Amino acid sequence: MKHTKEKVLHLLKQSTAILSGETLAKELGVSRTAIWKAIRELDRLGYQIEHLANGYRYLSSNVLEPEEIAFHYLKEENIYIHASVDSTMNVAKLATMNPAPIATPALFVSEIQTQGRGRFGRDFFAPKGQIYMTLLLRPNQTFEELPQYTLLAAVAVASAIDELTGKHSSIKWVNDLFLGEKKVGGILSEAMSDFETGQISYVAIGIGLNYAIPSADFPDELQAKATSLFSDEAPKVTRNEIIRKIWTHFFELIDGLPDTSYLDYYRQKSFVLGRQVTFTQQGREYVGRAVGISDKGELIVDTTHGQKILSSGEISLSHIEAHQ
Repeated sequence: MKHTKEKVLHLLKQSTAILSGETLAKELGVSRTAIWKAIRELDRLGYQIEHLANGYRYLSSNVLEPEEIAFHYLKEENIYIHASVDSTMNVAKLATMNPAPIATPALFVSEIQTQGRGRFGRDFFAPKGQIYMTLLLRPNQTFEELPQYTLLAAVAVASAIDELTGKHSSIKWVNDLFLGEKKVGGILSEAMSDFETGQISYVAIGIGLNYAIPSADFPDELQAKATSLFSDEAPKVTRNEIIRKIWTHFFELIDGLPDTSYLDYYRQKSFVLGRQVTFTQQGREYVGRAVGISDKGELIVDTTHGQKILSSGEISLSHIEAHQ
């Protein structure tokens, strides 16, 4: 059963007109004092409601809401918003252990991550109010049959950033998103298998995206390395809009398979192609120039020791030369 504040919020969202306290009270069958308290609570929760002499009007807000994220591929009842979690990846994995199978696709989003991590277990800076989310899928395929989810997600995020912000993002092989020379987000994909059938039972795709962090708020060691979509400017779009656009693009790409034209976009967006990179393979450090990305998502690097094919599951680039 919805509380008064939720009913008030719904009415305000549905109307472009200014709604007086008296109108809201009559519509909901409550007192004007109850409406005033509901408005105060909505203000406290972060909703942007314009207080005018003749009533109230809803303004675009940055509160995470399932109904603002949902679309035909991703149902509202399958979107779970949390105030704080250790990591959305862990929450998604725990959901797969429930006795009753969870409906998928399911999206887990949180205001705060206390133990967020990236590839190879690396920790990352995760202040409140950014975008931390994990999509849970049930593909029921073998590992060999799985799409290249990390690459698909990277293309979806880059497309959403460019479309909604007007900025030009790039993708650092294999899973990092950049604006200019600074990282703005990252992706982590993990598969869970059924040992009896050999099928992949679930895939979890985690995305962390810096939404609005003032430049001065980044730790000293990240000042030259990290940024956010809106570092020193007012956000042009809400987190809900960005999240929805990312997954809209993602599912459109999934629907388009086996078409692999997304790989061309991934290559065009590459942060590393044409640059000198440093990496370690089988305990030996190599320096070479990144010259291509294979149809399997592998990075092709020319070195003095011959051409090396780097797998994303095994290799991490330790250094990339800056653009001159």
